Amino acid sequence: MSAERLVIVGGDAAAMTAASQARRERAGLEIIALEKGNYVSYAACGIPYYVGGVIKDFDELLIRKPEEFRQKQNIEARIRHEVLHIRPDEGTVVIRDLEGNREYEESYDQLLIATGAKAVWPPLPGIDAEGIYSVLSLDDAKALRKVLEHDRPARVVIVGGGYIGLELAEAFRLWDVDVSIVGRAPELLRSIDPDMGALVSAALTKMGVHLHLGEAASGFEVSSGRVSAVVTPERTLPADLVLVGAGMQPNSDLAKEIGLPLGVKDTIKVDDHMRTPIQNIWAAGDCVETVQLITGEPYWVSLAAVASKQGRVAGTNIAGGDAFFPGTFGTTITKAGPIEIARTGIQETDLSDGRIPYATARADARTCARYYPTSEPLSIKLIAEVGSGRLLGGQIVGGAGSAMRINILSTALQARMTIDQVASLDLAYAPPFSTTWDPVLLVARDLCTKC
Repeated sequence: MSAERLVIVGGDAAAMTAASQARRERAGLEIIALEKGNYVSYAACGIPYYVGGVIKDFDELLIRKPEEFRQKQNIEARIRHEVLHIRPDEGTVVIRDLEGNREYEESYDQLLIATGAKAVWPPLPGIDAEGIYSVLSLDDAKALRKVLEHDRPARVVIVGGGYIGLELAEAFRLWDVDVSIVGRAPELLRSIDPDMGALVSAALTKMGVHLHLGEAASGFEVSSGRVSAVVTPERTLPADLVLVGAGMQPNSDLAKEIGLPLGVKDTIKVDDHMRTPIQNIWAAGDCVETVQLITGEPYWVSLAAVASKQGRVAGTNIAGGDAFFPGTFGTTITKAGPIEIARTGIQETDLSDGRIPYATARADARTCARYYPTSEPLSIKLIAEVGSGRLLGGQIVGGAGSAMRINILSTALQARMTIDQVASLDLAYAPPFSTTWDPVLLVARDLCTKC
């Protein structure tokens, strides 16, 4: 009798974490992972730092190569193999071998869809011109780094003011490139409130990045097949290279084709064990819907840590164990030049419908004792429910040493702490690390008076 077979569609965080976990749980399970790209198990979050030259060696981004999965864990990871169709009634997938230019089928007993997310590619005039890039895969990263090293573009325009645009702005500035950002929203980063986003915008401007916010790109000028400018209703920005960072969306096309129910932003609906409604089909990672733990509502977030945790849960359960993923607070952290940004929970703009009465407080403080040489400004904003005092979320923008405080707030959310309890936390103090009253405590103490 042949071994039970797990087929995984995808090859990054959720996919390969699930494969490794399933192998730990069941030595006899046959595991095949099918990835249409050139790499599996890679550090996608390191891409901006490779593009910027902070990470010198491309191979540093490769966590484990296909031959390592085969040799160390008896997992068959096939790169350049694209799953075209899933046939649940037959228990098979149809695959195109992109190198061999052939199609074939594989049967499965259990199937995990871990197809991740894809870049939003707005249908604007001129979008297909040469010199316009997205940055989602390692191939994208290699292409951008090569252009920066060999062509030395003088002017780069980034379309989109989210995390991708922010991190790549820093990367391009490290090459001494003139950088402009065009963004539809009035401030950078919609994942934080506008008053905190304004601090990020000010920091980017100080870095020498030209911001054109509140205006959306309407098209691209093209000369001899190559992009020459980004056009908005207000201006035309000359460009030698354009980076489209207009956001991400779940890659749920295969799930849609077989009739799996879709949720928020066309994510795949799963239960807390990562099961879909079709027997023996599971899904995990950036393609699935999860739960916002503050509100209990359906939620989508594209985060490597979340995808990896979901992959671990899926791998455990596929192999016969019992694990669950409860949801996420959407805790994120990033930087651009000297500025650090972090957030967790929900923000003020999420509460505009009035369903939760809330209050906010913000403290403009220092990362450590003012007299200490490394002291930097930081701002912390907290949100709490009026009446119960329950902490709902927090945002941090500041200099070096600011952002990791978000883990205090994420832990407080996990523990369902009130703002009074947060204000009473026994946080460490020494001049190189904090002020006597840590800024978290200062803003929590202020918010207590409003709840």
